[in-house]
Amino acid sequence: MLGLTFNRQRPVMDYIADFMCKELLLIIEVDGASHQVTGQAEKDVIRQQRLESAGFRVIRFTATEVLTEMEEVKFRIQRQCEALILE
Repeated sequence: MLGLTFNRQRPVMDYIADFMCKELLLIIEVDGASHQVTGQAEKDVIRQQRLESAGFRVIRFTATEVLTEMEEVKFRIQRQCEALILE
């Protein structure tokens, strides 16, 4: 997308990012069923805060969004990339 490289299952700090664009410090998370488990939402908030305080931008999608609304997901990722390129 836009000539950028996105790596899958990338180690970042103490975490594994679903997808990461190193050039933009952009992390894309896809939240599946495991994120519905009690206590996981709180862990996700802490994780995102830590990543953002280290300079990363994190955007999240549900697995359902990825499976049923792929064009919208791609549009939102591209829009975020374009905004980060302009910063």
